[in-house]
Amino acid sequence: QVQLVESGGGLVQAGDSLRLSCAASGRAFSSNAMGWFRQAPGEEREFVAGISWNFDSLYVDSVKGRFTISRDDAKNTLYLRMNGLKPEDTAVYYCAASKARIYSTRPSMYDYWGQGTQVTVSS
Repeated sequence: QVQLVESGGGLVQAGDSLRLSCAASGRAFSSNAMGWFRQAPGEEREFVAGISWNFDSLYVDSVKGRFTISRDDAKNTLYLRMNGLKPEDTAVYYCAASKARIYSTRPSMYDYWGQGTQVTVSS
């Protein structure tokens, strides 16, 4: 059974940093795309960053230059380093894994999801 477990969220002040982790189990994802999405109250789930099997990555414009997605395939773990956090980054952050090799910005292209971790940024 595939499981994705996020960790690293919390309550921080504007300008602070956090690193989210997503530990995968049940199968290896070294040949697959993975991504981070977020969802704020009353909003739709939003693509944040994606990384392909060959480490190509893509970011939503609002986080470019502040967030970095990375993966450690030896640990079967995905990361999201978030610097310069802003109140508008407040959301539940979800890790996702795809059976495809290339990232997508569409949630429907991901086959496995974590339970989410809350990130709250105070002003």
